[in-house]
Amino acid sequence: MSTTKTSSETMSNYRWIICSMLFFATAVNYLDRQVLSLTWKDFIAPEFHWTDTHYGTITAIFSIIYAIANLFAGRFVDWLGSKKGYLWAIAIWSLGACLHALCGWATEMSLGLKDVNEMIAASGALTSTIAITSVYYFIAARIVLAVGESGNFPAAIKVTAEYFPKKDRAFATSIFNAGSTIGALIAPVSIPPLASYFKSIGVGNGWEMAFIVIGALGFIWMGLWMFMYKKPQENPQVNAAELAYIQQDKEKEETDVHTEDEPRISLWQCFKFRQTWAIIFGKFLTDGVWWFFLFWTPAYISDVYGFSSDSATAQLLIFVLYAITMLSIYGGKLPTIIINKTGKNPYAARMQAMLIFAVFPLFALFAQPLGNISYWFPIIIIGIAGAAHQSWSANIYSVGSDMFPKSAVATIIGIGGMAGGVGAFLINMCSGILFDYAAESQMVFFGFEGKEAGYFIIFCICAVAYLIAWCVMKALVPKYKLIKV
Repeated sequence: MSTTKTSSETMSNYRWIICSMLFFATAVNYLDRQVLSLTWKDFIAPEFHWTDTHYGTITAIFSIIYAIANLFAGRFVDWLGSKKGYLWAIAIWSLGACLHALCGWATEMSLGLKDVNEMIAASGALTSTIAITSVYYFIAARIVLAVGESGNFPAAIKVTAEYFPKKDRAFATSIFNAGSTIGALIAPVSIPPLASYFKSIGVGNGWEMAFIVIGALGFIWMGLWMFMYKKPQENPQVNAAELAYIQQDKEKEETDVHTEDEPRISLWQCFKFRQTWAIIFGKFLTDGVWWFFLFWTPAYISDVYGFSSDSATAQLLIFVLYAITMLSIYGGKLPTIIINKTGKNPYAARMQAMLIFAVFPLFALFAQPLGNISYWFPIIIIGIAGAAHQSWSANIYSVGSDMFPKSAVATIIGIGGMAGGVGAFLINMCSGILFDYAAESQMVFFGFEGKEAGYFIIFCICAVAYLIAWCVMKALVPKYKLIKV
């Protein structure tokens, strides 16, 4: 391939088609997560006699299994490769999503109940038995979902490192990561109506088909991925000019050559690097914030303002919340702007951008107080905090791909995902327990009483998490340092 040909050839843009596939997968990923959060309060809880603690336990177990699975999912993707690794991941999580639909039937069979009406009408000690039994089945389905979903971000970040130069990776990551926001946007206007529709025509209690319909989307994506993905150097849709653009870091810095033939870093070797621990703490302290907003906002709207998940108002509130988080796309672009204007290295630019993003969640301190004026204030503030998180997340993922060889990228992202999952486990488990305790004891905190006091406590934790995380990351890795093997 001649230099003349490369420079005169119009560059193809197949990398953005690949990015759109990652976007679609991430949207499906978050849709599958949201089905439970949008149906449990109004559809599932009455059937199985759940409390906040039951739901909190299920989400917490999901989070910890997701965390553990991330540790191995990243390694699995690095070993199997981007194409096959992604296929296995989405196949498993789509199966797990569909398995939720069987939990009601399994509970009835286990307890010898005739139908859903008998389960709803139960009283006394039987209600506790129904609740516990159903929780076990939902946990089993959530475990399958968690194992599969743990592969999404390690695979997506690995693909991004393959198809984008360092300066564009945060932007590309923010674009495909916006799929989580689109999934969250679609969820409130599709999942409760789906559940209500199938309930109205007598197909179970409605929520079952919501899991099946949404879960089936993953299998559609698999068919597309099988035909569309090849490594850039093997892909006929990627011309010489685009390949040169993708591989520009290799051309600019020979010391930054990471090939498929280079020595691989073992899983346990990764933990000796300060860069790994920076990502661990950055994810542990912040991922739980996003997951709290994702899993508990529908319940918050119901508990504090009395809007059920299938009401038009609740759907509008959730839609607006996640529409605001779409601003995160610009957050992914910010490091590129800083690099182009200042000439800073990617890590310095990302840390400067992440400090800005860490400030916005502080507004969560005012969400609950302003909620006394209008329910729109906490929704807007949570949306801004969510946008800041997604911008933060896009950049912290790119930190890993900037400093580690491509052969270890998915592993590092998996380790970070594990840490984030542990953080999410703690906040979800503690939130469920706290909310039930606050309601029963009518706890008072800074003028708020009952569940509102519980929510305010969690909002305060969410508000300061990012600044703490940034300080820890900066202390661990003050300057950019490439990992060499």
